[in-house]
Amino acid sequence: MTGPTPDRPDADRHPADHPEPAGSTGRAASAGAPDRTAPAQDTGPRDTGPAQDADPAEGSGPAGRRSGLRNPEAAVRGLGAGTLGLEALVLLLAIQPIRLVGGHFGGAAIAATVALAVAAVLLAGLMRRPWAWTAGTVLQGLLLLAGLLHWSLFGLGVIFALVWAYALHVRRVILG
Repeated sequence: MTGPTPDRPDADRHPADHPEPAGSTGRAASAGAPDRTAPAQDTGPRDTGPAQDADPAEGSGPAGRRSGLRNPEAAVRGLGAGTLGLEALVLLLAIQPIRLVGGHFGGAAIAATVALAVAAVLLAGLMRRPWAWTAGTVLQGLLLLAGLLHWSLFGLGVIFALVWAYALHVRRVILG
């Protein structure tokens, strides 16, 4: 066996590589016995259990922290911002196909696509505001209405409305 054993944590430690601190009795005096005068080494984070880890204001019963996340509000904000950021990226990538097969309303569809992408980026940055989730829902409705200008915008509207509905569901489950 090449690693340290449970009864001798420093078994692989060579005395010449690590000199003893001043005032210590040395390894020869202890002869393999654990040094009880040295402070215990921290082995990393320990699980303190749900009663000690929970915030006192949240309580420790069933009404306490439901999700197990350290900061559920930030996690939900990140979900909303990520969804809106992805939507903005997809909308900007949709400009080229709309331009090529735009038909009569090609210019209007491109303008609506750019406006919706800018609105999605702005809303992604404003997810701390309490009204941002409602505005995101309105944005999904506007994208569905933009489907009147080009059929591909309606397809994207359906897809992102479903994704946004799922994000709202996750928000409700995590935050209660």
